[in-house]
Amino acid sequence: METYDSLLASITATPGSGEVSRTIFDPATGGVVGQAPVHTVEDLETAVAAAVAAQPAWAALGHDARSAALLKAADAVERSAEELARLLSREQGKPLNGPGARFEVGACAAWLRATATTELTPEVIVDDGQTYAELHYKPIGVVGAIGPWNWPMMITIWQIAPALRMGNTAVVKPSKMTPLSVLALIKVLNEELPDDVLHVIAGDREVGARLAEHPAIGKIMFTGSTAAGKAIIRSSADTVKRLTLELGGNDAGIVLPDADPKTIAADLFWGAFINTGQTCAALKRLYVHDTIYDAVCEELTTVANTMPMGVGLDENNVLGPLQNKAQYDIVATLVQAAKDSGARILTGGNPDPDQPGYFYPTTLVADIDNNNPLVTKEQFGPALPIIRYTTIDEAISMANGLDVGLGASVWSPNLPAARDVANRIQAGTVWINKHGAVDPRIPFGGAKQSGYGLEFGVEGLKHLGIPQIING
Repeated sequence: METYDSLLASITATPGSGEVSRTIFDPATGGVVGQAPVHTVEDLETAVAAAVAAQPAWAALGHDARSAALLKAADAVERSAEELARLLSREQGKPLNGPGARFEVGACAAWLRATATTELTPEVIVDDGQTYAELHYKPIGVVGAIGPWNWPMMITIWQIAPALRMGNTAVVKPSKMTPLSVLALIKVLNEELPDDVLHVIAGDREVGARLAEHPAIGKIMFTGSTAAGKAIIRSSADTVKRLTLELGGNDAGIVLPDADPKTIAADLFWGAFINTGQTCAALKRLYVHDTIYDAVCEELTTVANTMPMGVGLDENNVLGPLQNKAQYDIVATLVQAAKDSGARILTGGNPDPDQPGYFYPTTLVADIDNNNPLVTKEQFGPALPIIRYTTIDEAISMANGLDVGLGASVWSPNLPAARDVANRIQAGTVWINKHGAVDPRIPFGGAKQSGYGLEFGVEGLKHLGIPQIING
């Protein structure tokens, strides 16, 4: 196990070496975290060639040996868990505590173990005495993984764990906003993985474009914006790559009239404000029946006002800053538009211009029109619009009214009624009495322009393989 300083030194650009680097700043304090290398397209070509060369031997090990390697990699993550969490907190901004940096690092180890132990066996398709056919899944080859800045470590594991488990090698391109976290994670994983099975290239946009179009890359795993996802689709077309695209969303929650506002308030809060709202599958617009609207607003406000926000390394905080200035500006602009429209601010909406860092206060907005930009555009930050409805049909129509559909939720003690509503919502996952609760055993993917392809569980493994029918 390395110390924090030695781990950081091992992944940062070497002063005076001529290596191109980027200064990474702490979004909570503005202090320097470190110097991240900026790799080139030539560096990418070298990594891809090495991954191509290593892939046959890695595939030949078989599932059991690869699973054992992933379990050892999970052990390595746990050995360096505190150092990884501290780096993640400083670079991304999320607090060590709550569902923050320690939670994310712990999820990395847990997801590695779950993926390693998920069974995928040949499936008998037909066996009628005359015809016998089995469905197998073979490695694709080299998988390119392009990750986001909001959950940089965890989503990288979501991408590479099933890729490696299925016999592929992988090349990871982290976000330029959070490269150090991913560089450190890959270094730790490679303590237990064979040489050249897993590479990381911390480059700029041209590196990502080359990865998407590279003829030696058989699949791209991408989590990010819809616009970037569309660019990857275009770049990958000439080589007919397989794609799994998780493109975010603008998740709706519907609170039915029989829900108890006090009982659900804390879960509603964390469904919306986990990672300070910077989560693709966070609750981003809440529809509440008119009969309990004021009570839900009151209870949510009470919960919000108890959640300390501040520098992530302070053990008392559970909410942090926005990760970057661009995202801060988006949130501030959307909340201001809501104010200008006459919407009612229940709490927040008043950032301190003298506070260092990209802190935007936890903000709840009531009496807002469903067509307001804070409702129709994904805010990806700590601001939740709460919209009244009077009939279930009206709520479902509003929930389905956008061109995205990653997740959604329904809130009611009446589970049959909640499931009936859930079946009418256009989203990849609809949770009941919770929101955003992903599980390594349960497939996850989007509808409409929230992307396509599945992650997690047996179905997630299948999406990292090439189906092959053995007929006869």
